[in-house]
Amino acid sequence: MLNSGINVLTEGINLQRLLGGLLITARIAFLAILIGSLLGIVLGLINTSKSRIIRLLCRLYLEFFRIIPILVWLFIVYFGVPGLFNIHLEGELVAVIVFSLWGAAEMSDIVRGALASLPKHQIESGKALGLSFWGLYRYVLIPQAIRRLLPGAMNLATRMIKTTSLVVLIGVIDVVKVGQQIIERSLLKEPTASFWIYGLIFVLYFVICYPLSKLSKKLETKWES
Repeated sequence: MLNSGINVLTEGINLQRLLGGLLITARIAFLAILIGSLLGIVLGLINTSKSRIIRLLCRLYLEFFRIIPILVWLFIVYFGVPGLFNIHLEGELVAVIVFSLWGAAEMSDIVRGALASLPKHQIESGKALGLSFWGLYRYVLIPQAIRRLLPGAMNLATRMIKTTSLVVLIGVIDVVKVGQQIIERSLLKEPTASFWIYGLIFVLYFVICYPLSKLSKKLETKWES
């Protein structure tokens, strides 16, 4: 029976350990989303430059993260960089760095797309009112672009939260790693331990990501109408 092993969730401090692992997952995701969003907004504004060289560099930065899997980036920074510079990097720090850089790359493209989609007469009207370059962005372009980029930014945040499960491969004791440890210890006496542990991890990720997904779709529908 499937319910014969559900007690593995509450046995000892298993539930407490899983929630502790979830806290690490949430901390990595929160820092990466925060840093990635701030960097991405700056890069997105730079990406609207008229300079072809600047736009090319921004495009190359974005493509590096789209073409190369995030797992490879994690391995490069966790195993490659310390050997190259003779330094030690904690797995959690590596995860924050890689996910922040990935988030910045994707966020910059979202910001660039939102600004590029604004009607050109908005820019001309701002210039006609005598607004400076920064005034044009501050009072006209950015307030309108925020509405257009928020759904995409929330989708990106959801993807980043889900992808944090990869950090287990560089030794970070997140919720997935804690789950694996509990399963390995309990598997002989509770054959269904993996079902309950991974089932709970599924529920935890769903509880975090589903509200963001729903809010993103709601905003998209509201602002398109």
